[in-house]
Amino acid sequence: MRYSLRQLEIFLAIARHENVTHAADSLAMSQSAASGALKELEQQFEVALFDRVGKRLQLSELGASLRPAAENLLAQAQDFERELASPDTLGRLRVGATLTIGNYLAVGMIARFRERYPSAQVSLVVENTAAIAERVARFELDLGLVEGELQHPELEVSDWRGDELVAFAAPDHPLVGAGPVSNQTLRTLPWVVREPGSGTRQTFDFAMRDILSDLVINLELQHTEAIKRAVEAGLGVGCLSRISLADAFGRGSLAPLEIPQRDFRRRFHIVMRRDKFHSATLQRWLEMTHEDYT
Repeated sequence: MRYSLRQLEIFLAIARHENVTHAADSLAMSQSAASGALKELEQQFEVALFDRVGKRLQLSELGASLRPAAENLLAQAQDFERELASPDTLGRLRVGATLTIGNYLAVGMIARFRERYPSAQVSLVVENTAAIAERVARFELDLGLVEGELQHPELEVSDWRGDELVAFAAPDHPLVGAGPVSNQTLRTLPWVVREPGSGTRQTFDFAMRDILSDLVINLELQHTEAIKRAVEAGLGVGCLSRISLADAFGRGSLAPLEIPQRDFRRRFHIVMRRDKFHSATLQRWLEMTHEDYT
């Protein structure tokens, strides 16, 4: 074999960091050793895996095409080594989740997974749908749990579970308990909503599509809790996932509005790279996810 797994590890670290020094630091090795290993790999096959752009190293067309295979080879080798050393030990899993899922579902899922598999190391990144999808595509995350619909040539999107949005207001709002809210009234309300690019905003916009251009968007905020606080303070009405509002409705700090003519139902999805190697840890996570929500 004319290359080593260590060379693959260095190649992938440089691809992630786009900088030899930062890649070397992440692997606890010297910059010169990392640079030498990359140079040796490129010279061995007479190829250029990176384009030098100032101090940055960007994957060349060949490097980008080889990266998925390198990621999978290294992942399989690490899984193989782990199985040899301790067959009952699971490894690392990097999970991404959109804000609603991350704040109200994913932490509980991680707790159940760690209870079932104590050796597993699970990290969680919480961002909006577009950001999670991009990080999965760049191999920074093993999978994403997202609210929004998306299409990406490198990602596989599979159905997970259902959810629905609920419009809501402060409990003393005149529309609370007043029956169904008409389309005419919806056009006059000041709305506090999620930012574009989020799955929640995508569902809201689609449900309101025929009157969307007439709505008064008072605030666009990135965080669910900030929207809830703004609505409690009387800055407008909101629309968020029912699972994020259950506690507030129970306390009476917020109250639902009736909008029966709008379909706020949606689906949550699991996103992974199409060419992703399914490690034992990833397989167990997917099994648990579908056990809980089928």
